[in-house]
Amino acid sequence: MTLESALAPANDDDVLVLPWWQNPRNIVTIVVTVALLAGMSGWLMGRTSSEQNVASSAVDVGFLHDMRVHHEQAVDMSRIYLERPDTSSGLRLVADSILFGQSIEIGLMIQLLRDMDAPTEGEVGQSMAWMGMAMADTEMPGMATVDQLEALAASSGDEANRLYIELMTAHHHGALEMTEQAVARAENPDVGAYAAAWNQSQTEEIAELQGLLPDPAD
Repeated sequence: MTLESALAPANDDDVLVLPWWQNPRNIVTIVVTVALLAGMSGWLMGRTSSEQNVASSAVDVGFLHDMRVHHEQAVDMSRIYLERPDTSSGLRLVADSILFGQSIEIGLMIQLLRDMDAPTEGEVGQSMAWMGMAMADTEMPGMATVDQLEALAASSGDEANRLYIELMTAHHHGALEMTEQAVARAENPDVGAYAAAWNQSQTEEIAELQGLLPDPAD
């Protein structure tokens, strides 16, 4: 897979299902992910359509548009890393979890936007207007540059491990800025609840990633 194909944007028809069964990974990742999905599914199925609050605001819609783009880069970054040779098995497990989990979350964002009768994608190339700081989507907090992604794609072994951890940690820190604003300002209760959950999960992943940094003395 080339860098260009790895960075190709997902479309709405294929983001809801990741063909993980064609490339089975560590059983622990599957168990953890299934448990997460079971919890989400149970919560969603427990609500009838009459109970769903589809109220929304520019904050709700803008946050989901931007977080979808942000998640798509995390998925791309994880795919690139997982193709690198001689990398850490423990870090590959984390990357697998991020790739699969954030792919599922992209699907949830798309469904939330549909429930609000909002477009599933924002204006191409634009972001952060909902936070009062409009900018290009490539300049969103935590987004890796093309040069950084190319460096990751050209790396291997400990260098790949280090680059992935550094880039994904910065990426997650950027997402925390967005989720904190969404928690404080979202009008749709589902958007606020998911933003809070993503804030917590990415905070935990930052700590996990930092614990796997290669020792520079090695």
